[in-house]
Amino acid sequence: MALGPRLDLRQTQSLVMTPQLQQAIKLLALSNLEIETFIGETLEANPLLDLGTEAPAPAAETVAMPEEARRTTLESSPVDQLIGEGRGEEDRPLDVDRTAIDHDRDTGDGQGGGETTGGDLDASWGGEIRIGGGEEGPGIDERGAADETLSQHLEAQVGPVAPDPRMAAIARYIIGQLDEAGYLPVPLRDVATDLGVPLAEAKAGLALVQSLEPTGVGATSLAECIALQAREADRYDPCMARLIDNLELVARGEFARLKRMCGVDDEDFADMLGELRGYDPKPGLRYGGEASAAVTPDILLTPRADGGWDVRLNQATLPRLVVNRSYYVEMKRNCDDKASRGWLSEKLADANWLIKALDQRQKTILKVAAELVKQQDGFFRHGVSQLRPLTLRTVAEAIGMHESTVSRVTSNKYLQCPRGTFELKYFFTSGVGASGGEGAASAEAVKAAIRQLIDAEAPNAILSDDALVDLLKARGYDLARRTVAKYREAIGLGSSVQRRRQKALAAVR
Repeated sequence: MALGPRLDLRQTQSLVMTPQLQQAIKLLALSNLEIETFIGETLEANPLLDLGTEAPAPAAETVAMPEEARRTTLESSPVDQLIGEGRGEEDRPLDVDRTAIDHDRDTGDGQGGGETTGGDLDASWGGEIRIGGGEEGPGIDERGAADETLSQHLEAQVGPVAPDPRMAAIARYIIGQLDEAGYLPVPLRDVATDLGVPLAEAKAGLALVQSLEPTGVGATSLAECIALQAREADRYDPCMARLIDNLELVARGEFARLKRMCGVDDEDFADMLGELRGYDPKPGLRYGGEASAAVTPDILLTPRADGGWDVRLNQATLPRLVVNRSYYVEMKRNCDDKASRGWLSEKLADANWLIKALDQRQKTILKVAAELVKQQDGFFRHGVSQLRPLTLRTVAEAIGMHESTVSRVTSNKYLQCPRGTFELKYFFTSGVGASGGEGAASAEAVKAAIRQLIDAEAPNAILSDDALVDLLKARGYDLARRTVAKYREAIGLGSSVQRRRQKALAAVR
């Protein structure tokens, strides 16, 4: 068989990530405020783009509207009227390479195109969606909250353990003086002077602060911080006290001298060092140092009179982008050479593609948000106890999109409803086992149940994790003890020993 060069013609299919599709995907992941910044930068780069006056709210649409009515509404939408010239070109999907098609048009070849399966970004949806539902639920009992700061976390604990309002005021003043690591950087005598109280009362207020969680806050030195945690763990014996009092020797590695001072052998000393390394030298860093900034919602959810929901985008944070047609016509008249006409056509095409991508982004976000409201209708009516387990796959399959598209839509976007403002990711929670063998409740619902049980416990009947397991099982949650402990720690509640000590201290004072 002879070997030699030859020409072969082969036809293949491949996925192409066009620049237009890349832009659409990028815009989908941005929040409304980030879109506003992006549009500001785009206005400087494209002279044909301009900000239009705010458009009137589009007509309400129902989920199960006829195809003919859907088509009529979309064709009369304000966005399509802003596209400019060449509607036939703008009707192409975002995942078709415009450059390849323009080249084919110039060469007369009708086979170009390089398409991808980008159906996720080509959904027909209106500016507002209405969802039918049952009766309205009770009042608000759950609201979204930002991550609490150290001072907020400590002040929330002062009320139940303070013996009187005067001591509570002293403790709250000391909390306000703590640094971000949880230490008190000012002398206690200065605190007493500032408040005009005896030094003994200032010491009592500091002791109250030091009894709060996390253990170690309110300490005036590293040694005191470690000692507080050792007492909490019931490991503050004379040997450990000597070790903590000589932390500078630990830092210098003088272990032989420390063993003689503590009077322990090598094995006990190794155990003591292991315990020492397990303590947190900066307990305050577990919490944020500053209050979180205000959140601007991207989606607004309001109840309807018939028991359903209205889902719409927050138009106050979405600039309306238009093509300046008069400026385009004026520039086109003055474009005499081929290069100028090509540049102008490119800018017009870029402007049209951007407007279409922004319109497609709004439709996709509304589609995902509407499905979220359907899936979590119980939460919006009755609170976190009715929050269902939900995954990206469930929503993606329901609306005919890919999981990655749903993930981009729900990233860094917030929904405002009568119960507060929540990040869209909040509604995706893992499920826990129910007594009947099904994952019928979300992790957030279990956390809410644990908090409710602990808040209702009596000072002389503190609930252990095993007791919580039994009580939760009676409510239909089948969890292991370690899972209950994990959820309890996640919501910032101490163990039964810690809670018993705090409530006993409050009873004594």
